[in-house]
Amino acid sequence: MSQFNFVSDLQNALLMDGDTRGPAPRWKKKLEASMNGSANTTRSVLSVSYNTSFSGVQASTKTPGKNSEAKAKRSMTTPFKTPGGGDRFIPNRAATNFELAHYLVKMDEKSDEENNNDNNVQASAAKSDHQKLITEAAQVSGDNAKSGRILCYQKKAPAAPESHTNPLKVVYSLKTPISTKSGSRYIPTTSERILDAPDFINDYYLNLMDWSGDNIVAVALGNCVYLWNAATGNIEQLNEYEEGDYACALSWVQEGQILAIGHSTGAVELWDCSKVKRLRVMDGHGGRVGSLAWNSYLVSSGSRDGTIIHHDVRSREHKLSSLNGHAREVCGLKWSTDFKYLASGGNDNLVNVWPLGSSGVGTAQEPLHKFTEHQAAVRALAWCPWQTNTLASGGGTADRCIKFWNVHNGSLIKSVDSKSQVCSLLFSPHYKELISAHGFANNQLTIWKYPTMVKQADLTGHTSRVLQMAMSPDGSTVISAGADETLRLWNCFAPDPMAAKKVASVNSNVKKSVFHQSLR
Repeated sequence: MSQFNFVSDLQNALLMDGDTRGPAPRWKKKLEASMNGSANTTRSVLSVSYNTSFSGVQASTKTPGKNSEAKAKRSMTTPFKTPGGGDRFIPNRAATNFELAHYLVKMDEKSDEENNNDNNVQASAAKSDHQKLITEAAQVSGDNAKSGRILCYQKKAPAAPESHTNPLKVVYSLKTPISTKSGSRYIPTTSERILDAPDFINDYYLNLMDWSGDNIVAVALGNCVYLWNAATGNIEQLNEYEEGDYACALSWVQEGQILAIGHSTGAVELWDCSKVKRLRVMDGHGGRVGSLAWNSYLVSSGSRDGTIIHHDVRSREHKLSSLNGHAREVCGLKWSTDFKYLASGGNDNLVNVWPLGSSGVGTAQEPLHKFTEHQAAVRALAWCPWQTNTLASGGGTADRCIKFWNVHNGSLIKSVDSKSQVCSLLFSPHYKELISAHGFANNQLTIWKYPTMVKQADLTGHTSRVLQMAMSPDGSTVISAGADETLRLWNCFAPDPMAAKKVASVNSNVKKSVFHQSLR
């Protein structure tokens, strides 16, 4: 069947429907009126197809069971299009100038590409100028290398005016009464336990407390020396001196329960605390012994007479050598963690670093370095446990600075003004942090992030200056002794249980010292 016969049959069917059903529907009239202006045969065919399509749809809705026939009729017709040759997206294609639109789109793309190229050229030029300015403004010098800085700008940023107040200060200065957040951990800012320490001597140059590897704290109160077992809480009196005599320094051997006591008469005593028995007395100083430091079987003592003596506790002739590097009292002594250097601080504002002797016992007679930058007495000394060549020292009231030294080349790494007297320093074995004890005006312990020396927390509670600190064997707790006659325990370096293995509890059983049999 030809297309034209099929169309005429449809027209006849429509006419018959029109005769039997009355006037044409309203939508048919509108469709025929819109198509009257076209004389194209194809348009006529399309219009008939439209009529057929709509008739099929109407018939399918009115005649139940005829859905399949209606779908067949719709499939035979052309897709639905809007009048005027358009479609559902472009209603009237005749009114659209595709060539002009294509030209305009290409022009926009070209202009965007040119703008991007111009912007890239400008950005590269600005970056080059910025790098040139940085190169000119930055300099590398020997002083900057010593201070740990590679680049240093010639011009510092202008300071804020005196009347300026930071509106955000309350955000980062506000602290909770129990703890403060430091990075990813919380640091308790209140003491875990407080012990009474009556008659604790308020003397900056003495070292009257130490914590042993067996978890026993030795402390001198007045003319007596007491032992406090941190595991059980038991307190025992070790000895009592005659009126006018007193202990000036206490230091435990690395392993065992041998305690060295520096006496006000200039002697050094060795005590076996497991038996509460004095083993021997070693003399040699002309003034009180205010500082002690152990290196295996060697104990070094610093005195008010300005000398340092190395004692070999195994030998009857205990005095190995005497060092004369200070003009005034030696109030600080610390062996490095690898026992290659001995640091000494004195009331003459001097820090000496003594190298290991050629024989491997004691030290050389002349110091390797003399650090004279402090402006007050230096009692606080601490060696970095993970950088064995780094020494920290703290000055007294007139200095107030914490300084870090590289003992390999004798350079000053960093200096920080702590704003108050520095009485003691300790490095944490679990974190890259440092804790310092201070005097007036806040009498606080301060935890610093190392090496940036950003303040992490202030531990307050003492009502007078904090004279000394000692660390527990597991490195988690610090005990501080204050001039307010109290001892306070701070659990400020507890290891993170999620990041490290659980630390075994400290064995409280008595350990036999390797030097016990050889002491005379």
